[in-house]
Amino acid sequence: MASLDAHGVASLLREYAQRTALRGGNPYRAKAYSRAAASLAALAVPLDVLVAEDRLTEIPGIGDAIADIITKVHKTGSHPSLEKLRKEIPAGVLEMLALPGLRPEKVLRLYKDLGIGSLSELEAAAKDDRIKKAKGLGAALQTKILQNLAIAKSGEGRLHLHRAAALLAHAKDSIRKSRPELKRVTIAGDFRRGCELVRDLEIVAEAAKPDKTSTPSADGLQIRVFDRKHFGAALLFATGSAGHIEQLQALAAEKRLRLGGDGLHKGRMLIAGEEAEIYRALGLPFIDPELREGRGEIEAALKGKLPKLVTDEDLRGILHCHTDASDGTETLETMAKATRQRGFEYFGVADHSKSAHYAGGLSVEEIAQQHREADRLNKRFGKDFRILKGIESDILADGSLDYDDDVLERFDFVVASIHGRFKLDRKAQTQRLLRAISDPHTTIIGHMTGRQLQRRPGYEIDVEKVLRACAKHDVVVEINAHPWRLDLDWRWHRAALEFGCMLSINPDAHSIPELDHMHWGVVMARKGGVPAERVLNAMTLAEITRYFRQKRRSLARAA
Repeated sequence: MASLDAHGVASLLREYAQRTALRGGNPYRAKAYSRAAASLAALAVPLDVLVAEDRLTEIPGIGDAIADIITKVHKTGSHPSLEKLRKEIPAGVLEMLALPGLRPEKVLRLYKDLGIGSLSELEAAAKDDRIKKAKGLGAALQTKILQNLAIAKSGEGRLHLHRAAALLAHAKDSIRKSRPELKRVTIAGDFRRGCELVRDLEIVAEAAKPDKTSTPSADGLQIRVFDRKHFGAALLFATGSAGHIEQLQALAAEKRLRLGGDGLHKGRMLIAGEEAEIYRALGLPFIDPELREGRGEIEAALKGKLPKLVTDEDLRGILHCHTDASDGTETLETMAKATRQRGFEYFGVADHSKSAHYAGGLSVEEIAQQHREADRLNKRFGKDFRILKGIESDILADGSLDYDDDVLERFDFVVASIHGRFKLDRKAQTQRLLRAISDPHTTIIGHMTGRQLQRRPGYEIDVEKVLRACAKHDVVVEINAHPWRLDLDWRWHRAALEFGCMLSINPDAHSIPELDHMHWGVVMARKGGVPAERVLNAMTLAEITRYFRQKRRSLARAA
């Protein structure tokens, strides 16, 4: 049998992961196989080369054990352990594992107790009310299945930003090593546009001659190679979006020009080949890739009203982080030092509040203890860095905050967030948020809609009404930078700005590596058209200290 290529091996490794998950045991083993399969699908070097040169462990997420499995699958087209697992469960059952929130043990119950053997059979059973009647399954699971079927379909084949970033970074590095003749190796596609979920892993590179033999694969990584003359236009088209390109082409036609993948032409003459040249020749400033969605950016550019987008370098501090006092992994001191080492001026601790028993929410006594620790550390840090004392206060079912007023007044800032009762109807959930926003202690509304990408939809709220209330009460809107959340959705950022809201890019970090999630929040803010002057934590330490002090003074006057 002919050896399998990277995509063939990735497909079998993905099946191996799914069948391992259904078998039970160590859940991390199945996840490791799944991550390795994703890495194989994005290889920039032929798999047979890596196997022959014993370089499989250079691939992210692949250690010696998985490398051995990949080698055997590559050479033989299967693996003894996989063949054994195939005898236990029909292939159709594996489809159900793609459904968010449906754990392997529930999939097995659905198969063994109800005979459901595919995703389509699962949908039919849920619509026929068969699941809610089954012992150990019930109505709640049935509702969740129906709800999450839409999520599975909309997010199919897409990667979270941070995962796509790791794969593309490895691909770029591999290309540079294996094809040193290529220049300007540049990531394109929806990743370059900063989309919250990435479908297309695309790279455009320059060579002395275009690579006419390279054609995009049906899935996985796509590498497009062009000569210097056509590189810029190729990058523009590979970046997209389709709507943006169509509008550029329409503008070109108005000027009696033709814009194609080979550049901007006047008659037969190429008048612009580089991205910036093409925009300039069309009478436009350069439009940042994140804005290229065909949502009014060209009209804004023609009027000279494009925003100067926030950058990573604009951020001066980090807010909304957790420590081991609640559900974080590190101490306050360790998190603060890691933040300082990253060049920031302040660290805003915001551990969970007392009602969050599941997350080790802080009692009033624990708050006092944390504040004493912050005071001690601040004396040591001096004037150039400061721990800001915050809390992530649960918004209770009636919209009240999770401490008495005298406790809330002790904090520099309060992040008010919903962590439960997601199933309230739209009106009740909106009123819940409006009451929390009207509380003068509230500084920031955290992850406003509660969504988790490819896991659960947000709860139902009137977002426009909530944003208007935030503007009215001077409450900051969070752009939660955790790549599973990225909430508030970038599509609402323009409305927030127009209503007069300030925004805050927060990592919701529970560990040191998660501090670096800030970058994904910046990407979302850029995609939403947010400038630095409308970002709370683009303020310097002196500015944000003054901002919080004025907020507390207003609170005291109101009292």
